[in-house]
Amino acid sequence: MANKMTKVQMFNAIKALVEVSANADMVAFIDHEIELLNRKSSNKKATKTQVENEGIKAEILSVLTNEGATVTDIQSKSVVLGDLSNQRVSALLRQLVESGAVVKTVDKKRALFSVAE
Repeated sequence: MANKMTKVQMFNAIKALVEVSANADMVAFIDHEIELLNRKSSNKKATKTQVENEGIKAEILSVLTNEGATVTDIQSKSVVLGDLSNQRVSALLRQLVESGAVVKTVDKKRALFSVAE
């Protein structure tokens, strides 16, 4: 599925066809559709939950050290994180790992998280 084309890429591929590029009406239509797609993608705002999660991620980063800690250890160090479920904290930690802010190491089936250097 890594080769799946986006709508913009598909429209550009259609526009590159000789038969389509010769017809000015088709080119204008494709350009208009691409403009609509670009405008739609630029108007996205963060949802309420996403904004809330950014605050929680900042709290996680303030609690983490270079030593490495489990999800339960991280939750026990903060009142805010203690009120959340393990699954939610784990999901936010996974996002932080993907962004490169946190490093995950596995030690005897225990996931340990630490601040990236």
